Amino acid sequence: MLTMNQPITKKQLGIFIIVVGLGGDLLLLVIGRLGVGAWGGIGPVERMLLLAGLGVALMGLPMLRQGTMPAAAREAPHHTIVDAWFAPVADPTHPWLWIGRGLALLALLAFLFYLGVYIVYAIDLFHWPYDYDQGESFELYDAILHSQGKWPYRDADVYPFYASNYPPVFHLLTLLFFPLLGQRLLAGRILSFIISLLTAAAIGWTVRRRVGGIFIPLLSALAYTASNFVYHIGPLCRQHLTMILLETLAVFFIAGTEDEKHGMRNTLLGLGFLFIAGYTKQLSVFTAAAIFGYLFLRSPQRAIGFVMIFGALFVWVFLAINWVTDGQWWLNTISANVNEFMFPQLIALVKSWFKIHTLFVLLALGYTFYEAYFGQFSVYSLWFVCVLGTGLMSGKWGAGEAYWISSVAAAIILSGFTVGKVRDWLVDNRPQWSQTFVVLVPLLFLVQSTRMLHLPTSGPLFGTLARVLGVAGHSAYADYPYYDAVGYSQVGHLMLPRDHEGGAKIMDYVRSTDKPVFSEEAAFTMLGGKPVVTNPTQLLNLYNNGLLDITELEAMIRREDFGLVIMRAQFYPPPILAAIGQHYGLVEHIPMNGFNYIIMQPLGRSE
Repeated sequence: MLTMNQPITKKQLGIFIIVVGLGGDLLLLVIGRLGVGAWGGIGPVERMLLLAGLGVALMGLPMLRQGTMPAAAREAPHHTIVDAWFAPVADPTHPWLWIGRGLALLALLAFLFYLGVYIVYAIDLFHWPYDYDQGESFELYDAILHSQGKWPYRDADVYPFYASNYPPVFHLLTLLFFPLLGQRLLAGRILSFIISLLTAAAIGWTVRRRVGGIFIPLLSALAYTASNFVYHIGPLCRQHLTMILLETLAVFFIAGTEDEKHGMRNTLLGLGFLFIAGYTKQLSVFTAAAIFGYLFLRSPQRAIGFVMIFGALFVWVFLAINWVTDGQWWLNTISANVNEFMFPQLIALVKSWFKIHTLFVLLALGYTFYEAYFGQFSVYSLWFVCVLGTGLMSGKWGAGEAYWISSVAAAIILSGFTVGKVRDWLVDNRPQWSQTFVVLVPLLFLVQSTRMLHLPTSGPLFGTLARVLGVAGHSAYADYPYYDAVGYSQVGHLMLPRDHEGGAKIMDYVRSTDKPVFSEEAAFTMLGGKPVVTNPTQLLNLYNNGLLDITELEAMIRREDFGLVIMRAQFYPPPILAAIGQHYGLVEHIPMNGFNYIIMQPLGRSE
C-alpha cells in the first residue's frame, strides 16, 4: 500500500513499470484503431514501439521480488573504503603495480593530449570572427538585444523578421562579457569554453566525493573534454553546454537532499540550478524528470510539495515573459519547435554516441542495472536513464550530437562510481585480485581513449602524431587536415588562410551596399554595421508549423529592398527562396569553412 510520507518500494516501482509498459502498448493499439478507422496492420515504427513497451514491462518484473526495499537510496553512493590509488597492494614492489602505474601514466597522457587539442581548437576559433557553426551569430544577437533591454522573442511577420527560439540564460551570461570583449562571437565562445571546463571540474569533483583518490576523478574530468561531442561544440557560441553544467550541479546537490545538516540547503540549490537550466534550454525537462522522480521515490508527499512550488514559480516566470512579449515567447519557444522527426538521423547519432563512449556507456548501464536489481537507485542512475530521452530527441530536424552530451556526463560519473564499487568489493572479498585491478582499470581507460581519437593532421606536432597513429591524409570534413573517430563532422577542424580570405571577400560585398543585407548568417551584417534581418531556421520552423505570414518579407524581396543576399544552407521557407531566385542573380560563390557561400545582387526587376 502506498503511503505518501514513506519511500516507494522496489515492488511498487516494479508494478508501476509493468503497468506503464503494457499500458503504453494497449494505448498504442487503441489510438491506432481510432486514428485509422480500420486496423491495417502493424508497421515498422509501431512494431518497434510495441516491443519497447513489452521490454519496459519485462524490466519491472525482477523488482517485484525485492519487496519492501526502498526503490531509491537515501544518499548518494560512497565507495571510499580505501583512500589509496585504486586498491591496496600488499607488496609495493610487485611488478603488476608498476605496470599499472605505467599504464595509468599513458592513460593520463592520452586524455591530457585531448585537452591540449581542445585548447588549440578553442584558441583558433577565438580568432574567427564569423559563424563557424550556423546559428552562433544569432545567439550573439539575442545577447545584444538583451543588452539593449529588448526581448529576442519578436513578431517574425514584420521587419526585421527576427525571432529567437532559445530561452535567455546563456544570452544574459554572454552580455556580461561584452564590456571586456565587445559584442562579438568571442564573448559567447569564451563563455561556453569556460563552462565546459567548469562542467569537467564538477564531474571530477562528484567522482572524488564518492570514490576518493585522485586518478579516477582526474580521468573522469578529462574524459568529458575528451569526448568528441563536447570537443565539437565546446568553444562555440551556443547555449547547450551551459544547460549541462547547470544540470550537473542540480543533480550533485539533489544527491545530498537528505543530508542531516545541509539537506534543505542542498535541495534548494539543486532545484535552483534546475530552474535556471530550464530557462537555458527546454531539454532540461529530462533532468527535471530524474530529479523529481528521485524525490518522489524517497518521499511522495515531500516531492509533490516541491513540484507544486517549483512548478508554480516556473509557470509564473513563463507567463510573465509571455505577457511582456505579447505571446511571442510561447509562439517561438514552444509552438515553433515541433519539427520533423528523422529516424535515420537518430540511428546514426546513437551509433556515434556508443562508438565513441563505449566504456563509459557500458559501465553506466552496468551500474544502473546493479542499482535496479540488487541495490537502490541513486539520482545519478536515474539521471542517466532520463537523459537518454534527451538523446532520443536528436532525431528532430535541427537537432544533433549535442543532445547526447547530458548522457555522456552522467555516464562518465557512473563509470567512476563503478570503479569505486568494484574496488571496494575487491577490498572486502578478493584482496588477492588487487594487482589485476590496478592494471585493468588504466588499461580500460587507455583503450577508451583510442575510441575518441580526434586531432588536426598537419603541422610539426600534429602532423607527426597523425603519421604515427596512421591517420595522416584522412579528413573528417571536406579537405581539412583533421581526423575524427566520429567520421564525418562539419565541426572540429582548424581554420585555414583561405577561410579568412573568403570571409574578408564577403565583407567587401557587405560594405559595398548602403541597403540592408539579407544574410543567412548575422555575423556579416553585425560586423558591417547593418541591421540583422531574419533568423532563417526559426522562420522555417514557424513556416512549417503554419505560424508565419511571409507577405511583408516576400514583398521586400520582390521590391529588391535588399542590396545583397548571402546564403549558405538556404534554410528559408520555399516561397522566400523562390522570390530570391526571381529577383536576385548570382554574383559569386565564395568558399569558406567548407561551404560555398552564395552572393547575389538585385536583378533590377523590382515589382
